[in-house]
Amino acid sequence: MTRTLLVKNIHTLVTMDEERREIRNASIVARGPAITHVGPTALLPDQADEVLDLKGRFIVFPGLVNTHHHFYQTLTRAVPGAQSCELFGWLRKLYPLWAHLDSRGVYVSAQMAAAELMLSGCTTSSDHLYLFPNDCTLDDEIRAMQDIGMRFHASRGSMSVGESQGGLPPDALVETEQQILADSQRLIERYHDNARHSMLRMTLAPCSPFSVSTDLMRESARLARAYRGVRLHTHLAENASDLAYSRERFGMTPGEYAESLGWVGDDVWHAHCVHLDEAATRSFAATRTGIAHCPSSNMRLGSGIAPIRRLLQAGVRVGLGVDGAASNDGCNLLHEARMACLLARVGACDPTAMDPRTALELATRGGAEVLGRDDIGRLIPGSSADFVAINIDQPQFAGAGWDPVAALVLAQPDAVDYSFINGKRVVDQGRLVTVDLRVLVERTQAAAEAMAHQA
Repeated sequence: MTRTLLVKNIHTLVTMDEERREIRNASIVARGPAITHVGPTALLPDQADEVLDLKGRFIVFPGLVNTHHHFYQTLTRAVPGAQSCELFGWLRKLYPLWAHLDSRGVYVSAQMAAAELMLSGCTTSSDHLYLFPNDCTLDDEIRAMQDIGMRFHASRGSMSVGESQGGLPPDALVETEQQILADSQRLIERYHDNARHSMLRMTLAPCSPFSVSTDLMRESARLARAYRGVRLHTHLAENASDLAYSRERFGMTPGEYAESLGWVGDDVWHAHCVHLDEAATRSFAATRTGIAHCPSSNMRLGSGIAPIRRLLQAGVRVGLGVDGAASNDGCNLLHEARMACLLARVGACDPTAMDPRTALELATRGGAEVLGRDDIGRLIPGSSADFVAINIDQPQFAGAGWDPVAALVLAQPDAVDYSFINGKRVVDQGRLVTVDLRVLVERTQAAAEAMAHQA
């Protein structure tokens, strides 16, 4: 029998619907995985199988959507020698460590990253795993996400061009293109679920222009487009070195290169795009190609400031990404919303460049659109029951009664108090209920220490 859920007496409900309504003294009703009603508490049912009374002291908003991450990097945060590197130097420092990744490391690092994300309000995440040394498979990461209960877009990443062929990664970390494509097809046919409220969808994600061939880019696109709802993802125009590599090797800008391969369209999104020119901006807007904006990682690696205001004004779809826990070095998506807001202002030298509600929209509705979903990122009847609640009776909201929604982004609360995914409670009174966090931290530390010892 399908259970019903009622969350009532919400101080402010941020719907992110077409009118961007914010409803005071509100309730949400869900049946199974889907929302059935939103509106004023006085007008909605008062009974359900599960009732959570927020007593007028909580803000509720859509679960955040993370559009770019590398979960495995949780094992290599703050590595000496990689703390002050630009992208290519940072990668060269870390590739030798990542060569010791194993299936246990993939599993625990994915759960650790997901735990941090969930505690910061994230309910849906993509991840880009492109390293498969030793006994690693994407199945390990998928199993970790299923066990922790997070909505997941799994990306089968790949690297096929090593140093001997003019690429950046060591030859020992690349795969043959036949292996990559065969495993990609296996994963799609085993796991991909394109149904509404799906908890698992697949993406094909050759790592970057400097680590895969043009043939693999084209063949990955052909394979993905043979299945309904399978998407395409890669890194693009991340920093000046990335831009120079594309011009030298392909004789094109990154945007031109992506377009020449058919890597534009409403089934494609690119990470970073810090150095995306005006022509590519117009192309991305016209083709509804998405972008994962990763502000903290771009700052951490000194890559530059992505032109988000220009992209949004042109009509490009933009979501937020935490990016790797070794290029961020955290996994807090609400923090990324704040960074996106502030970095846009710094880049434009204009405090009106981005307001807090736009930043929150990028983290919710914007991310959902980038991932090709209309069932998450907003709280309306028929959407997935993915939402989070934060108590406004805490220090970060003291004095913020003028606009507590803006305070979600600007004042930066530490963590969410409640989180629901498909109507199931995954965070309860600030505690993650799907895993033992203390044990998970211990296992993550052990995996990181084992990797360091082997290296």
